[in-house]
Amino acid sequence: MTVTYTARVANARFCGFSKLLLAWKGSIYKVLYKEFLAFFAMYTAISITYRFFLQDDQKRSFEKLSIYCNHYASLIPMSFVLGFYVTLIVNRWWSQYRSIPLPDQIMCVLSGGLQGGDERGRLLRRTLMRYASLSALLILRSVSTAAFKRFPTIDHVVEAGFMTRDERKKFEGLQSPYNKYWIPCVWFTNLVAVARCEGRIKDDCTLKLILEELNNFRGKCSMLFHYDMVSVPLVYTQVVTLAVYSFFFVCLIGRQFLEPSQAYPGHDLDLYVPIFTLLQFFFYAGWLKVAEELINPFGEDDDDFETNWLIDRNFQVSMMAVDEMFGDLPLLERDRYWNDSNPRPPYTAATLFVLRKPSFQGSTFDMTIPKEEMHFQPLEEIAENMEEHRGRNPNLPLINRLLSAAPSPSALMGGALLRRTSAQMHRLTRPSSPDPSYSEDEGSDREGVGGSLGSGLGQDTLSTLCSCPGVASSPNVAVATVRFDGIGDGEEEEDERDEKGAGTREVAVEKRVFVPLLPPPVSQAASKCLSRRGNTPSSVFKSRLSSANRSTPDFLSFQPITNKARVTTPVAKPISCNKATGISLLTVPSFDTPAVAAGDVTTAAQSWATVAGQETRSRSVSMGSSDVGASPSKTIG
Repeated sequence: MTVTYTARVANARFCGFSKLLLAWKGSIYKVLYKEFLAFFAMYTAISITYRFFLQDDQKRSFEKLSIYCNHYASLIPMSFVLGFYVTLIVNRWWSQYRSIPLPDQIMCVLSGGLQGGDERGRLLRRTLMRYASLSALLILRSVSTAAFKRFPTIDHVVEAGFMTRDERKKFEGLQSPYNKYWIPCVWFTNLVAVARCEGRIKDDCTLKLILEELNNFRGKCSMLFHYDMVSVPLVYTQVVTLAVYSFFFVCLIGRQFLEPSQAYPGHDLDLYVPIFTLLQFFFYAGWLKVAEELINPFGEDDDDFETNWLIDRNFQVSMMAVDEMFGDLPLLERDRYWNDSNPRPPYTAATLFVLRKPSFQGSTFDMTIPKEEMHFQPLEEIAENMEEHRGRNPNLPLINRLLSAAPSPSALMGGALLRRTSAQMHRLTRPSSPDPSYSEDEGSDREGVGGSLGSGLGQDTLSTLCSCPGVASSPNVAVATVRFDGIGDGEEEEDERDEKGAGTREVAVEKRVFVPLLPPPVSQAASKCLSRRGNTPSSVFKSRLSSANRSTPDFLSFQPITNKARVTTPVAKPISCNKATGISLLTVPSFDTPAVAAGDVTTAAQSWATVAGQETRSRSVSMGSSDVGASPSKTIG
């Protein structure tokens, strides 16, 4: 019953599908003409009632209703729902066709694997194929209306020759509330085991191959049964049907032509017949009819599967393959191209043009390359290029870009604390000048000093001790418990005290030098000097801080001091400490007067420890500790 038109569309030509529009069997006209006529009749009845039977006030009310329906009809998601539904149905339809059990593989395996040209061998092969055909028949009559009408009872199956009377008794004697299409498959396996015991099947590999093909055959039968049992969810089908029918029910009123004299928007023309509405109904309702026909292809529609034809074909072909064709071989003889190394079958006059076409050699067969690019390069140059490519980091431009765009810690922290600390760090890391007239207050009052606080510190300077004289080392104070009280007016008062204690000093104005993001590397001479003494800049820096509670600019920048004139000494005016304000953990001393320095890093460190009569003038930043020492200190923001 399947409508086949493949030969009519074998070649694409002008209006190739137009010839199919006149076909009636399996066409959309045959499926849809009743619904189409019903829709047009209802539309005509409503139009006649509006034009000839309604009063003027009733017409005005109907016109308002028509405009309302036409405006909100587009809210029904008909295209979306219907499109997905039809796609699901088409995929399901093709999957069901591929699940139809075909005996071709089993019959080929049996014909070559079950030996014996005698009566017993012939009986075994025919019985095995009849069991396979019986299993397919039982499942097809369970899912197909056409097959069930042909074999309504088991008696019809027995009369058709698919089952013997003794087999029927055994079949009906097996009590099971479920479909028993699988029973012939079990008979098949038992009979194959008997044939193996009799030696008809030579080895276990052939037995395994026969049983695998039977399992594939039975699996397809099971898939057909489950496709029949598990349908598309009913709610999905109902939603699609309601969407299509409700849309066109609204169109019966909303697509009416209203009187042009009322000057409604979009109703300037009165055509009586809604051409585009009818086309829309034809397309969408026809789309729904496609899903209605394909949702169960085992019915009796024009495009449903030919189950009865499949039953006849499979039974006849399988019996011929295992019986008449068993051991039947044609005479072996030489073919006509036995001595021809290049056999060329002949062509007819209708296909002679094929010889004029060149044989396809590949998509790059006709590709041309310039001669200068066809020479091989020396292997040495290739190896050098590969080494250069390996040594180059492909992510280096991206890393540099991210580092340049990253904000500095000074921009993240902000506030008066960071500005004053950065200014003092700037003075620590600047090139020292022998001029003792440098004023700290002038540099500390400047704002906007570039650089970062963390960039001037070494990697090992995670925490420092209190720089107040006489205070012992104590555990860290939690950052949340530190109070920053000295921001603002307190700093101005301290600057005034610094000016009085400094006396008459000349202020040397110099340009600010921004602190680099990364510390400069240690020179080789300084590294060797430190390594001979068993110290590194980081270890010396930590040891001097813990013993003398002081910080040195050369340790912050990790550069050795070789010029004695560049070593400075702290101002002899300490800052009073207050125990209530907490202990500071990061000491940033300020230096205003030069001092006599030693020749290398170790001598410079010792010079700081030998300054006994001078006290450190420092500012403290609390970074976190749990205890406050005995000596007070002033905590500054």
